[in-house]
Amino acid sequence: MTSGDPVEPKLCLSKSFLLRDVSEPVAPIVLASPHSGRDYPEAFLRLSRLDLLSLRRSEDAYVDQLFEAAPDSGLPLLSAQFPRSYCDVNRYAWELDPGMFRESLPQGSLIKTEKVRNGLGMMARIAGAGKGIYRHQLPVSEAYERIETCWLPYHEALEALISRCVARFGMCLLIDLHSMPSLSHLRLPQIVLGDLHGKSCAPELIEGVAASLASLGFSIGRNRPYAGGYITAHHGAPAQNVHVIQMEIARGLYLDELAVEPSTGFAELKAKLDAFLLQVSALANAFSCADKASACA
Repeated sequence: MTSGDPVEPKLCLSKSFLLRDVSEPVAPIVLASPHSGRDYPEAFLRLSRLDLLSLRRSEDAYVDQLFEAAPDSGLPLLSAQFPRSYCDVNRYAWELDPGMFRESLPQGSLIKTEKVRNGLGMMARIAGAGKGIYRHQLPVSEAYERIETCWLPYHEALEALISRCVARFGMCLLIDLHSMPSLSHLRLPQIVLGDLHGKSCAPELIEGVAASLASLGFSIGRNRPYAGGYITAHHGAPAQNVHVIQMEIARGLYLDELAVEPSTGFAELKAKLDAFLLQVSALANAFSCADKASACA
């Protein structure tokens, strides 16, 4: 753990994640961005038939920067450093397409899921507009390495943050931060909140989050077409006081999607999200107090 700038208190940087931590969190909230990493290993680029820009179009680009005010607001922010196309931590570790590998995958691998069929397992087969990433089949050792160096460290850090939050506040609201591409065939709301159709979060919390965002001028959808992934399913356990919401933000609000660069709308969106952080902190604290009224009296 090293000291960071005032904007990034308790900066913790590993090769796989960046944790902007706070010593005294102000609310039972953890913010995490699993898909905004943009540190592309040279070895990965050599394996790929795609250029860097094509690979980058798979990123939830700059979502981490949209929420960089979180530590100043008293909330920890965890961000993956590696790109989604290299290792997708929103998948089960061994959720992989066997056709990508020279050898057989370990027993227990998930090889027939919808995500795998669509080319989007833990190691994606495609990127951008459905283009194949790799020049040739890979050794299974490549999967082991990415799990050990990227997938496991990220999840260990996330689990530690959730456990600390529950120990301190009696509950945790994990907001899993993502962005969604513009789709010519589908008009989507500006933000889609996913709770696995009511399974990963208490209704009062997600309804409060939706109302807060709506008050800031956003159009809000729920669960369609994004209900949540591995992180939502694995960590969401309202009965154990861990609530998870997957938050998908329309890239058209802040990103030049072809160039993968912040657009002129970035600053306006960030200002609204800064206000949201203050509102959601009050919401989570109120929910926590209502859940244990005597402790908050």
